[in-house]
Amino acid sequence: MPRKKYTSEFKTKIVLSILQGDKEFNIICSENGLNPNMVRKWKQEFLQNAHLAFGADSERKAVQRKEDDLKKKNDQMLRNIGQLTLERDFLQDCFRQAGEAIPRIPEYDQKG
Repeated sequence: MPRKKYTSEFKTKIVLSILQGDKEFNIICSENGLNPNMVRKWKQEFLQNAHLAFGADSERKAVQRKEDDLKKKNDQMLRNIGQLTLERDFLQDCFRQAGEAIPRIPEYDQKG
């Protein structure tokens, strides 16, 4: 029988109801059809990672800044590629109009 997967929201709801103490641990588990050992692990994991809740906003901002920086770098590289492609095409046309062979760069001609 495959294991049932629970969302993090559901796990949080269960653990918070246990921590609030309005109902007994076993009652919460039985009402939701949950294995008490599994819920104990959820609770332990929740408590071990509680400190992350207060740092999440600053971490999210740092990640967003990194993503924005990467996006800017990516956009700049795409602009550079576009510019270089235009320049290459222009130079190739100049060589063709002059009746000259288009120069090749040996290390870039290798397939690989």
